This record gives sequence, structure tokens and C-alpha cells, in this order.
Amino acid sequence: MKLYPIQSGNFKLDGGAMFGVVPKSLWQRTNPADQNNMIDIAARCLLIEDGNRLILIDTGMGNKQSDKFYGYYHLWGDDSIDKSLAHHGFHRDDITDVFMTHLHFDHCGGSIQWNKDRTGYEPAFKNAHFWSNISHWQWATQPNRREKASFLKENIIPMEESGQLKFTALPEQHILKDSALGFDIFFANGHTEKQMIPMIHYKGKTICFMADLLPTVGHLPIPFVMGYDTRPLLTLDEKELFLNLAADHNYYLFLEHDAHNEIITVKHTEKGVRHYETFTCNALFS
Repeated sequence: MKLYPIQSGNFKLDGGAMFGVVPKSLWQRTNPADQNNMIDIAARCLLIEDGNRLILIDTGMGNKQSDKFYGYYHLWGDDSIDKSLAHHGFHRDDITDVFMTHLHFDHCGGSIQWNKDRTGYEPAFKNAHFWSNISHWQWATQPNRREKASFLKENIIPMEESGQLKFTALPEQHILKDSALGFDIFFANGHTEKQMIPMIHYKGKTICFMADLLPTVGHLPIPFVMGYDTRPLLTLDEKELFLNLAADHNYYLFLEHDAHNEIITVKHTEKGVRHYETFTCNALFS
């Protein structure tokens, strides 16, 4: 097995929204804001090469939305999935599976693209299966008013129409082991219904793709919860459970949204689980 970081692009989000009720005087120590209160956000995806399978976890925002839409998110840098795949010697047509932690637009938007004459949409990975789970799929296709703006039909419905959509099994408790994709999955419901956190066993280590359960290093304290979470009190419990497992078993936490920290480990302290070490993907995966 080989792992590769795939940079799909960077953007900015309001720091207050990213940290909910936490005062700016606290969160800006780890996530400094610009003059508009916006903080740097990455959309760092992960590619797993395992035998004859190439599994891409999440796909970023994509490029099919309007300039007005992207203007809300202050895109920065010149990263793209195509450039990042090419850097590692791959093309999007090589991808066999696209695993979506959840269907918010900044995690799955790159899965679907305009067709050639821009009259409709088509899979951006024509040879891949798209993986979700039935509970989250129903949640996303019949969205509540809180999340409706994050579940964009043009990102979601074309997956089903393509015939390339597949669903994982659901766990009896939190963790689904020995999944069809070759890695374990931790299910969390605080951010959105049945968000999936892949746990990849790699060279004696467990690499956990943290998605929106732990967006950045700054979110390590248990009460530091995003304003975007639909069930913040549940996030508290799920994050505490997962971070204790991570500290107990020395998990390596791959941070999708932290623009400046790629992978971290954590440890138990008197104040709870806290940051221990930081690694680059190149150092850990080489």
C-alpha cells in the first residue's frame, strides 16, 4: 500500500463560524484571522494505492460553481486535483473508487463536473465507484433547512444517475471494521448524519482521515466545536471518544482542513488530549 496527499485547493472561512461559541481571543492563537475575520482552510484529500485499486478520499469543491459562489470562499493558491494527481504519476481516469466522508460541497464538489458542452453534469472520475452510506445519502438528498446550502443537488444526484454510486455497510456501534474498501470507518453524527472517518492501517501505523470531526489543530480542545455542526453536543462526545482512542493507540491524524499542519499525533495531558507531534505527508509516507 502507498499513500499520497492530494491537494484539491485552498479557501477561507469565517473564523467565528469555524469555532462557534469559542472567543476569538482563544482560537486565533492557532488559527490567525485576516482583516475580514477569515482563516486559512485547506481541502487536502488522500489517495490510497492498494494493489489494483486507487481510492481517493474526498474531492474538494471542484470547479463547476459560479464565480459568485467561489467569491464567498476566497480561493487562494494554485493547487488542483489534476495537478496533484499528475505530480504523483496518476490521472483522474485511473481512480477506481472515490470515498466521500460526507456530501457537503467542500468535500464532494470535485466528484462531479460539467459535461463537454456544459448542458449537464457527469462524473469527474469516469472509471470510479462513488462511496457514501444510505443514512447519509438520505440525509443529503432530503436536506434539513440548516444544511440545505451545503448539500448541492448538482454535486450529489449525478452520482446516482451515473450508476456508479455504492453504499458502505453501517456499523452496529461507532466503528465498521474490515470494510469493502480495505480500511476501518469511524461513524460520527455530530457534524452531519453518518459522517465517515477512514482509519487506514499503513506500515504498522493507523492513519485517520479526520474530515470535519477534527478540522484543524485548533479544534483539539473538546469544547472547540464548529458552528456548522448540526448536533454540537454530540460532537463533543464523539470527539472525546475518538481523541482518547487516538492518544491511547498513537493514531496519526490526517487533517483535511488545516492549511498549515498536515498530520499530527496527540497525547493525554492534565488538560485533556492535546497536540503532541506534527508530520508532513512526505515524511510519513515516503
